[in-house]
Amino acid sequence: MSSTTAAADELAPRLRDLLAAALDDPSLRIDHLRRLPAGASRHTWSFSAGGDRTDSRELILRMDAPGSMSDAMDRETALMVAAGAVGVPSPAVVAASAGATDLGAAYVVMSRVEGESIPRRILRDAAYAAARPVLAAQCGRALARIHTIDPAAVPGLQVSDELAAWRAVLDEHDQPHPAFELAIRWLEEHRPAPAEPRVVHGDFRNGNLIVGPEGIRAVLDWELAHLGDPLEDLGWLCVRAWRFGEEPVVGGFGSVDELVAAYEAESGTTVDRDALHWWHVLGTLKWGIICIHQTERHRSGATRSVELATIGRRVAENEWDLLQLLP
Repeated sequence: MSSTTAAADELAPRLRDLLAAALDDPSLRIDHLRRLPAGASRHTWSFSAGGDRTDSRELILRMDAPGSMSDAMDRETALMVAAGAVGVPSPAVVAASAGATDLGAAYVVMSRVEGESIPRRILRDAAYAAARPVLAAQCGRALARIHTIDPAAVPGLQVSDELAAWRAVLDEHDQPHPAFELAIRWLEEHRPAPAEPRVVHGDFRNGNLIVGPEGIRAVLDWELAHLGDPLEDLGWLCVRAWRFGEEPVVGGFGSVDELVAAYEAESGTTVDRDALHWWHVLGTLKWGIICIHQTERHRSGATRSVELATIGRRVAENEWDLLQLLP
């Protein structure tokens, strides 16, 4: 018996019991429980559940690795619930716990949303041809709604100075990157006026969306959410890395004008284009520094990975992008 099969056999009765209580259905059955090949710090399982009182449904279980002391799962669950409440396409949360009593670690059970999340398929496959022209506007509306989430609904979110944070990460690696230093100097000299802190997704991009033939079906991956300037999310979506080889600035599928027009219409605010450009520059710098950091995880031996090793070549791509973006 494989370790995965053994883990599924151990998990299934505990999962059945907690869902039977949550759904008030003592006859509930768990079928087709299998672990998905995603993540190291999180375990992700798919399964179906149904019973006499419950129609069969496809569900996803995400849980922390045993022994984890992080409160991130609880925060992400609160974000999904809050996002759904303001009209952001989100999986429905069925059950969740920040404790280890039920399953041995914090977890969330949510509805399985069918669709595609692999960017190259979204940008190239015929199945999504009708979605691509509307995705930028859908992103604008979704972000405007995310930025209306009441911070009080999500305990633990912190205000983040993104420029200072990523400047510190670059300094930790003690490597010469003149283009990054030039970008940091420009960002420091042209910092926009402070905005009222709002809930910021932190990683809203192509790759963290589930898309169907009609467009966005769910916004995923809230791990980097924090309080900050809402334009951070719009600028991050414009970074070249998230175009995956396509030309349109927004995610490889749309224009900045489409994104901004939908955002302004939904939010009732006016986007400062100079400030948006500032966040586009910062997002590009941030991704370049992340590439350094990820590559050093491999080089140091902390996490041996071909994927982490090859990401190092993208550092130079971001240096070039920054030189193109700076006035």
